[in-house]
Amino acid sequence: MNRRIKVGGGGEVRAARIMTNNFLTTIRSLKLIEGYKAAQIYPFSSGASTSGSSGDAGGGGGAKQPPPPPPPRSVSLMSASMCYPHAPSTSGSDSTLPCGLPSAAALDPALDACLRPVDHVSALAASYRRMSSAEAAGDDLCDAYLEQHALFRAVGDARLLRRALRAARVQACDPHRRVVLAAWLRYERREDEFDPMPPPLDPCTPTTPLLECPRSAVFARESSGVDPVCPCRRPPPPPPTPRPPRLMRTPSNAFGAAAAAADDDDDDEEEEAETNDLWFIIGQEEVACERSCIAALAKPLNTLLYGGFAEARRDHIDFSRDGISPRGMRAVAAYSRNGRLDDFPPDTMLELLAFANKFCCEGLKVACDNKLASMVRGVDEALSLIDLGLEEAAHLLVATCLQAFLRELPKSLANPEVARLLCSPEGRELLDAAGNASFALYYFLSYVAMEEDMRSNTTVMLLERLWECAEQPWHKQLALHQLGCVMLERGEFKDAQGWFEDAVAEGHVYSLAGVARAKYKCGHKYMAYKLMNRVVGDYDPAGWMYQERSVYCVGKEKMADLRTATELDPTLTYPYKYRAAALLEEDKYEAALEEIDKVLSFRMVPDCLELRAWFYLAAGDFEAAVQDVRAILTLDPTYMMFHGKMHGEQLIELLRGHVQHWDMADCWMQLYDRWSGVDDIGSLAVVQQMLAREPGNSSLRFRQSLLLLRLNCQKAAMRSLRLARNSSIHEHERLVYEGWILYDTGHREEALEKAEQSIRLQRSFEAFFLKAYALGDSSLDVESALSVVQLLEQANSCASDNLRKGQAYNNMGSIYVDCDLLDEATECYSIALSIKHTRAHQGLARVHYLKNRKKAAFDEMSSLLKIAKNSASAYEKRSEYAERDVAKSDLNMATLLDPTRTYPYRYRAAVLMDENKEDEAIGELSQALAFKPDLQLLHLRAAFFDSMGDNTSTLRDCEAALCMDPTHGDTLDLYSRASTKADQS
Repeated sequence: MNRRIKVGGGGEVRAARIMTNNFLTTIRSLKLIEGYKAAQIYPFSSGASTSGSSGDAGGGGGAKQPPPPPPPRSVSLMSASMCYPHAPSTSGSDSTLPCGLPSAAALDPALDACLRPVDHVSALAASYRRMSSAEAAGDDLCDAYLEQHALFRAVGDARLLRRALRAARVQACDPHRRVVLAAWLRYERREDEFDPMPPPLDPCTPTTPLLECPRSAVFARESSGVDPVCPCRRPPPPPPTPRPPRLMRTPSNAFGAAAAAADDDDDDEEEEAETNDLWFIIGQEEVACERSCIAALAKPLNTLLYGGFAEARRDHIDFSRDGISPRGMRAVAAYSRNGRLDDFPPDTMLELLAFANKFCCEGLKVACDNKLASMVRGVDEALSLIDLGLEEAAHLLVATCLQAFLRELPKSLANPEVARLLCSPEGRELLDAAGNASFALYYFLSYVAMEEDMRSNTTVMLLERLWECAEQPWHKQLALHQLGCVMLERGEFKDAQGWFEDAVAEGHVYSLAGVARAKYKCGHKYMAYKLMNRVVGDYDPAGWMYQERSVYCVGKEKMADLRTATELDPTLTYPYKYRAAALLEEDKYEAALEEIDKVLSFRMVPDCLELRAWFYLAAGDFEAAVQDVRAILTLDPTYMMFHGKMHGEQLIELLRGHVQHWDMADCWMQLYDRWSGVDDIGSLAVVQQMLAREPGNSSLRFRQSLLLLRLNCQKAAMRSLRLARNSSIHEHERLVYEGWILYDTGHREEALEKAEQSIRLQRSFEAFFLKAYALGDSSLDVESALSVVQLLEQANSCASDNLRKGQAYNNMGSIYVDCDLLDEATECYSIALSIKHTRAHQGLARVHYLKNRKKAAFDEMSSLLKIAKNSASAYEKRSEYAERDVAKSDLNMATLLDPTRTYPYRYRAAVLMDENKEDEAIGELSQALAFKPDLQLLHLRAAFFDSMGDNTSTLRDCEAALCMDPTHGDTLDLYSRASTKADQS
């Protein structure tokens, strides 16, 4: 079906690229190994047998134990079918490399399947201006916030993404988009749920965010679409006032008597005769009504009963062929009298809805729509009602059914009926007719589908629907670019090239990288090189441009492009991986490990850990290799290694004979040493090994979550914390873990209540620690702060190990410092250090500094750096106690270890500004902003531009900063002054 899709403005786009035969494309996309979701080393390599599936998407978290890994297959260490062509040169290595060595030439950088502007700052500023203009004009702001969400995807900040989604939900002015965005917010928060699979339309719990309430999304009372109080927590309405007994019948209460007759089947014939003046004949039955009440339902009925038709002169009208049963007509009569719908069964409600549509009874239709929508409790009810809701264009009913499907994602997409409605063109048309199809809907659905399996037919069809709903330029850019990425991943390179070219035509420059990649996959390497060479020459340089061009180069030119890519954007992982693999091919194992360590010092990503594990295997360091594999399994239990050919548990099993075996006592000693040595990856590996022996140990799961938080792996940390809660066999422990989940999701008071409940059941270290932590997370006076210290002392009086007690003493020291009790702080930090809580060096350094012992503070931080040699935060902190030259050296090292930390850039820029080196100061900030748009960096650069008299640049940076945080006071003040200057000029 070579369809041609109409686009706004009368243009057409080739639609022959749209999947024309689902069966054939399914066969073509089948792979031997499916069922994992992770960023692999070869994300777009046509030779890689990888495919995505649900990793931590809310499923399986409700079990007492984590889902078991796939059973190890019978794989020989010398399995020829799994060997990579490149063989190691080190003799004896073959037997421990089931997949050979990685080849640098086989590596391809991943393409981002999101909007990536050439200039992030200008794009954010333009988005803010559009937002301001729409707000001033009173236009819909929901789509503007969705655009910000799409831009923030490239920034990669989860807080910005959630803030944009919340703002879009607040501004959604119709039930459909409220339903979509509330479901999306819930989906993003699925790791925070105590029960990972709650019924989709269950009433909210006390801690459910108001913006996620399913009832508020559909039945919001406020015109803004956000109720001030969650409807699930609103007290029930008072019972209806009973009618007083009728003592006599008079003409004045005739209407009331008629209404009573509709509600009470025992009313006598005499009462009906006083009010009923019209009978509808349906089959063999007559339904008594009141003509004026029926006529008041709609203008067509009024014309029928009081106009020039014959029925106006009759008191008996035949309705046998009007598609309503006697029971349904009696319900119509009852509604016409009292204006409310009683507890009619669903089939009767559907009859009323059909009647309302047939005779244009708007009031009755709205009432039926509301009543039917309130009857939907889950997916089963939604499936039984959705077709009739679509047929009768019942907007709220369809929205509620859709909500049931969306709140069960990704599971609901596996239901053929749901998939047929959401994925097919016919389904989109039906939803559109019922007012429930939108770009927002398919943006959400395609986002979920791409997370689950980027190559599936479901993903392709949802992206096609997204494209059909695209109206704004950014809509089209996103849909077309994502279609290109998916087709490239599926190996359909010609189609991918066409979609990428269409995205470029809509203004998305980054899609040129997709065009080049598709040409390269089709065998046109030189054409791809020429294209990227032109991109590098035509636009301001960006790291991704040089990275992509390097794919089509060789030798020194390739390495030069990779160096430039790293200089422009040090967060790109491909250059490090390629250089490391190339060094390994030259048998430079140490250099290869040093190169890949540069990434892992600031970003924990499974594919880089996998590559390092591969290097350790090649070097014969099996202990280190197993450590990295265990860390990978902690981050993503479903991750498949070696191009998707082997699960990590299988590799550990294969290496069992090459590594030491520890019992639980040995593991605890190893954990203590590594935790004290600030070896977070090593600590993760030990905990994972302990959990392999005791998968139901909730205390170990909790420690695992603490380590993951320290490594900034928020989702994995929340998953571990939830598993700790679910596997806990003691009520007092479960309450503590629930308290931490609540605290981490912003519910401080509820977390305190959980801690107190736990303490009432049993005094424990973790319960007191949670209570102290929650109370200390606010501005406290000295008396309140000292009460927190008392709680920590009570925690330390309970049974625990030195790892946790050291943290408690460290926290006590911090509180004493805030209260200016420096001697007490010194004592606490010293105790913490005596039990090897290494991070207490940092607190003790602060005490020295406050006592005007700057040299002692510097030495204390130097002691920490002897242990935590690669800690960027420690170098950054030591710079505060150093002289300018040493401080600069420390901050340079901090940037080298972690280029995403912004303080070093701000410090160096401020120093340059003090030295009147304005251009260099701007350049320092611009270097970081090129790959990491940051509020503080933007505000500082705007202030620099303002001092230099560059008002245009000041306004741009302020607008970009306000796009990231519209409430930032200092930026608002600066923006106001700059705007005033612009108006006066």
